[in-house]
This record gives sequence, C-alpha cells and structure tokens, in this order.
Amino acid sequence: MKDLLRTDMLTTFIHVARSQSFSAVARLQGMAASSITRQIDNLEQMLETKLFFRSTRGLSLTDAGEILFSRAQGIINDLVDVQAELAALNGEPQGVLRIACLPTFGRQHIIPMLAELFTRYPKIQVELDQTERLTDPVRDRLDAVIRIGELKDSTLYSKRISTQTWIICASPDYIQRHGMPKTLTELGEHYLLDKHHDPAGICWSRYRSVINFNDDNRIFRSDDFETLRMAAVNGFGVGLLPNWVVSTDIRSEKLMPLFNDPDGRKEDIYLLRALAHPPAKLTVFMSLLQEWLTRII
Repeated sequence: MKDLLRTDMLTTFIHVARSQSFSAVARLQGMAASSITRQIDNLEQMLETKLFFRSTRGLSLTDAGEILFSRAQGIINDLVDVQAELAALNGEPQGVLRIACLPTFGRQHIIPMLAELFTRYPKIQVELDQTERLTDPVRDRLDAVIRIGELKDSTLYSKRISTQTWIICASPDYIQRHGMPKTLTELGEHYLLDKHHDPAGICWSRYRSVINFNDDNRIFRSDDFETLRMAAVNGFGVGLLPNWVVSTDIRSEKLMPLFNDPDGRKEDIYLLRALAHPPAKLTVFMSLLQEWLTRII
C-alpha cells in the first residue's frame, strides 16, 4: 500500500456507508454520482480490498468495510480535534465538543448554559449525548461525561462541578389545596410523587417507616426525574427530588421547598475526561458549567 489515506476519501466513505447510496452522497455534496463512485473505487484499490457489496438493490458493507467504518469516524474526529487545538494555541477555543449526561441534566443545565458558551466562543460546536446509560469518554469517544455519586473509574480524570442534595417540595397551588405539612410524619396524609422502580431506595421508599404512607398516597410514579418535576409543578403532589432538578423552579417560585432530605445526603457531581490536560474547548466548557451551576443550584 504505497499511498496514505486521505481525509476526503475517508469522509466520502463514511457518507456512503451511512446512506448506502452513491447518488444520495453525490446530491449532498453537489457532485456527479460517477465522481463519488470513482472515489470509492480508488479507496478500494488503495486498500486492496472491497469495502461494499454492490447490487441492484443497493450497497452494503463488507467485513473490511465494517472495520474501516468503525474506525474512520474516530480518525476524522481526532484530526478535527488536533486542528482545533493547534488553532486554539494562537486564538480562541474552537472545534467540536462531545459531551454526555443524563437527559434531565442536559435539559435543565447544559442547554441553557450553551447560549452563553456560544456567545463567548462562537467557534465551538457541541454534540450532546443525553442518555441514561453509563457512558465512557474513551470507549464512546467523548471529550467528557457528567456523572453523579461515587466514582469507580480510576483511569479517568475528574473535576467536581457541584453537589447533589435532595429536596422535598410541592407547588404553591398544591399547598393551597391540601395544606402545608409541618412535620415529615404529616406527609403520610399527602399525595406523593415517586419513582416507579427504586431498587436503590433513593426516593420515598427510603422513608416509608418515618412517613408511614401506603400505595394510595403515591398518586403518580415515573422513573424520569423531569417527568416527576413536571408533575410537582402541575400540583399533582409532593416530590422528593435532587436539587439540580428543581432548583430553577424553586427560584421562580413554581415549587416551594418543604423539608430538606432527612438523611442529609450529599453526592458530588463530576465531569470526567480521559485526558490529563484538557483541550481549550473543554477547559472553557468546564469553567462556564461550574459557574452556571454555582449560580443556579
């Protein structure tokens, strides 16, 4: 193999692999379909292997094509990152920033904070993976992930950006209709908003013996914090939720804090990364996010 792979060839290959069509990629790039086909032919000749099965029904990747596709996107991302980091040495932070976090955290904090980030650093782009699964910066090719609680990844670098506490709260409308509970025990006479599945005992099941509630009290259950927050704001009942979920609603007086967490739980919120020395784009993101959380939570 005498020639080195070119980024334009890899980019074209990625587009074709995703769309499974030469003509679709040609339309996207404003080129003739024959030109795209020729680029793939040249790439296959260079690699001395077939990358696609071609038939009248369309295209599909060969085993070799699958291997190249699994690696090509990472190669392109790395090159883009290197270019951005080198450019940032003599200018403002730039490039694509890949972040993963819980869906509710993304909606409550990342999305609102990005307006300020884009204003300060217009050359930064963000790819946000909002997921419940445990993402890994190395495996998932991310610049950083946000996790809450005890860390078990000794190979990752962490920065504490805030602390999670728990708040018992309800809407002013709910309190007006059902009265203000004066003690935790009185909550047994109120409607409660609870997690649907709670094997770790982080929500109301944790205090069943103190509050002495039954299933009739739990008027609404969901495993999604955002959904429980909305139920509390709409006056369905009393919620037990993390501070970062309800902080904005408490500040706007859509929710009223009733009691602090009886157990006084505190879990740190971390931003995890694989690199010891984060690129400029991640450094400014971390700084701004921590500043945002300090103001909001």
